[in-house]
Amino acid sequence: MINFDDIVAIDIHTHAEEPCGTHADDGYDDLQEAMADYFHSPFRHPPTIPETAAYYRERKIAAVIFPVDAERETGYRRYANEEMAELAADHSDILIPFASIDPAKGKLGAREARRLVEDFGIRGFKFHPTYQGFYPNDRAAYGLYEVIEEAGVPALFHTGQTGVGAGMHGGNGMRLKYSNPMYLDDVAVDFPDLKIILAHPSFPWQEEALAVATHKPNIYIDLSGWSPKYFPPILVRYANSLLKERVLFGSDWPAIMPDRWLADFEKLDIKPEVRSLILKENAMRLLGS
Repeated sequence: MINFDDIVAIDIHTHAEEPCGTHADDGYDDLQEAMADYFHSPFRHPPTIPETAAYYRERKIAAVIFPVDAERETGYRRYANEEMAELAADHSDILIPFASIDPAKGKLGAREARRLVEDFGIRGFKFHPTYQGFYPNDRAAYGLYEVIEEAGVPALFHTGQTGVGAGMHGGNGMRLKYSNPMYLDDVAVDFPDLKIILAHPSFPWQEEALAVATHKPNIYIDLSGWSPKYFPPILVRYANSLLKERVLFGSDWPAIMPDRWLADFEKLDIKPEVRSLILKENAMRLLGS
């Protein structure tokens, strides 16, 4: 288990990806190459879970880690939640496993979610509306949300523009419309006990994200996917005030390196008493740690 007294921060947003070349040639390698170019990432091939754990352990940063189940929409084979969870369990001193299930799987997905929490110690669930091709307030997803709410674990949703498919022909079929954070207002109303995380500065819908988060107390915002030096002033202002207890550090590893994110965050005009909330304390409370 993680000794949070020794941890300096909690990264709420890191990706578990199968290394390129270990799967069928379904276009996944091309997608990863395009994302590496988009984010100027030092990785040309995604790091393994043990490599991720070693990086974070060296820095005394705990990391929430997850795959994304988008095989129905993209044709890319998903990284099995069970395999990811077993590898994360080998590094339970530093990694916190979330799972990912395509909401289109309906009752089958709901059963999988319940089993993953009970048998594999899954601590939350990741959704990517653009990558998975669904509106978050689609009633077809509600059976899955019911299980997650009942389990008392968070649901993390990508919001705003995405680097997935950016610059590729036709955006690689990715539709940005699904990731408007306003759709999560419905989810927050219909599942008031579900802890919802809006991932990333939600460009071009930043004010929508802030409006929903200030209105619905079960909504949090993570700051992953962007260097803090590019955060819009209104996001910094809300993080320093109204939302100071519901804003979370996230990097988007391996697309954004935590070293880079933290160095830029240090230069941001964040109140000293708020800095520790964002980096660690808010995530501990959210995760029940």
